[in-house]
Amino acid sequence: MSTITTADGATIFYKDWGPRDAQPIVFHHGWPLSSDDWDAQLLFFLSKGYRVIAHDRRGHGRSSQTATGHDMDTYNADLTALTDALDLRDAFHIGHSTGGGEAARYVARAKPGRVAKAVLVGAVPPVMVKKESNPGGTPIEVFDGFRASLAANRAQFYLELASGPFYGFNRPDAQVSQGLIDRWCWQGMMGAANAHYECIKAWSETDFTEDLKKIDVPVLIAHGNDDQVVPIDDSALLSAKLVKNSELKVYEGYPHGMLSTHPDVLNPDILAFLRG
Repeated sequence: MSTITTADGATIFYKDWGPRDAQPIVFHHGWPLSSDDWDAQLLFFLSKGYRVIAHDRRGHGRSSQTATGHDMDTYNADLTALTDALDLRDAFHIGHSTGGGEAARYVARAKPGRVAKAVLVGAVPPVMVKKESNPGGTPIEVFDGFRASLAANRAQFYLELASGPFYGFNRPDAQVSQGLIDRWCWQGMMGAANAHYECIKAWSETDFTEDLKKIDVPVLIAHGNDDQVVPIDDSALLSAKLVKNSELKVYEGYPHGMLSTHPDVLNPDILAFLRG
């Protein structure tokens, strides 16, 4: 397996496919998943001639199940170590959900010449939790409930998320894919319970407002307006106002996991943005 070792000794697993001299695309996965969640995108963009790279966040997938470091600053430090080790330049960064927050933080703080464009899909920025500065956010009690369910029966909690709101399979007209449900669950259970528990705070309470304001490369913000996990009104619609050079694309009736339910639509749209 391809791995790097971070400054604090964590091992970060990554995939790196395609010509080494091709323009790189870095994919940032959501919680509590792994780089395997990007299968449909990795194969598509590989076929278009790009170099595709996807890593497992610490505590997720095949990376180290560390006792500490389950916060956005550490995730960003791990990612920076990876992009430095691979010497990635003029790269595209595509993040989904929690990975959208990670991508936003990295892009905002990356060294000059490292990033060409970014894509945030169903992403958590600016900030999810309801507070005085974010009155339209999700109440903290919802995230407390996530933590309680994870601690009580993680496997059942993951099954209910995957078979329900994540892919919109709880909607009356949904075309349910048992394969997607199973893939989501086994990805989740590969990771560490402590990492996933602590990561809930990272993706729900981290405020990316200043990161979004600092981004100076073109950004595509893509979101489904039936996203039951990261509601569009308190995420994409606000992020589009904060990013100076952003393009907002709203997908009618699409769920949070639309990259997996509708790759035939999302992949060409992302490709057009990257090539534009």
